[in-house]
Amino acid sequence: MSNQQPAAAQNTPPAAPSNNRKRLLLSLTAAIVVAGIGYGVYWGTYARHFESTDDAYVAGNVVQVTPLVSGTVVSIAADDTQLVTAGQPLIQLDRADSQVTLEQAEAQLAQAVREVRTLYVNNNSLSANVALREADVAKAREDLRRRQAIAGSGAVSGEEISHAQAALSAAESSLQASREQLASNKVLTDQTTVEKHPNVQRAAANLRSAYLSFVRSTLPAPVTGYVAKRSVQVGQRVAPGAPLMAVVPLDQVWIDANFKEVQITHMRIGQPVTLEADVYGSKVKYEGKVAGFSAGTGSAFSLLPAQNATGNWIKVVQRLPVRIALDPQQLKDHPLRVGLSMNVTVDVRKEEGAAMVSATSPQSPMQTDVYDKVAQEADGLIARIIALNNGGRDAPAAAAGAVAKIPAPASAPATARGMVGNAAHAKATKL
Repeated sequence: MSNQQPAAAQNTPPAAPSNNRKRLLLSLTAAIVVAGIGYGVYWGTYARHFESTDDAYVAGNVVQVTPLVSGTVVSIAADDTQLVTAGQPLIQLDRADSQVTLEQAEAQLAQAVREVRTLYVNNNSLSANVALREADVAKAREDLRRRQAIAGSGAVSGEEISHAQAALSAAESSLQASREQLASNKVLTDQTTVEKHPNVQRAAANLRSAYLSFVRSTLPAPVTGYVAKRSVQVGQRVAPGAPLMAVVPLDQVWIDANFKEVQITHMRIGQPVTLEADVYGSKVKYEGKVAGFSAGTGSAFSLLPAQNATGNWIKVVQRLPVRIALDPQQLKDHPLRVGLSMNVTVDVRKEEGAAMVSATSPQSPMQTDVYDKVAQEADGLIARIIALNNGGRDAPAAAAGAVAKIPAPASAPATARGMVGNAAHAKATKL
């Protein structure tokens, strides 16, 4: 018995380790509770006022370069990744056919001006002819009156009186015909000028159309930006409207952030946004503002929208695209490309802004003025040709630079530009 008691005493576990484990668990539990309370306080006072998503991407305008006339590509002046400025020639089409059509339209306008001038000159000629016929009528009437006055004396025979009456009738008929000719010619010239005459205006419209087709064989850059998606090749026959390349203005990009529908409850237009781009990392932060909300979710505008009325329906949280406007200076310092991923955080503490864009809010117009100069050049060419053929005081000056002012594309060889100028100068000299 004395040997069994010490053995039992040796098998009894010590109590100290159990107490240490209990204290450790209590400490861990307390730490978790404190952390939970701390996070709750942090979320309640700060974090709940921010909504974040990494489903955001850079978006921008992709301006297509498409021809307005058909033709064969003879030169390409820009390629992918290159920066181009608005109005810079990008693609040149063959101009042989449009050059011939333009020269024909110029000749037709010159001929129309000269023909209309002839109509105005004929007015004076026909008026003089009417005056002459009136004098003939007056003479014939006086001859008949004198013969009738002495008819009773037997000095004038009845046959002579009949001839005088016939002469008067012929003179009156000639006068009536002359008056009709004058009236007919005046119908073509009344209440108009040579420049405004319908025949001249029709020829001018044909020339304007031919000039536009001639100039549109050079495709300029609609906006300043970077060339992308070039698919055109030299020698390719292109049709109007075919996409040949695109120009992307990277100084006008924005962010499309796709927030869950439960995240946009407190979002308003104008709220501040903090953004990070994956390409730069967290070291570069962009400052932006909420610019607007899409009119529908991504699934509503998808190519094949979901048919929730089929019966096999499972609710899926939808995402709504939110447009974020960026600071232009930050874009200049750290440029972004279309399609890059972004991390977006919106501060929703201030809800004074509008939830939808007002219909009367000002919008920045998207426009280009690279085509305006073409219409002005066409009008100038028409005015010079009219002045050249209208016999005005400006005709000599117009002859020095009428048709010769047709512009050649900047990308065309110097010899081609010289040929256009020399041919036009020869034509002006002949006129």
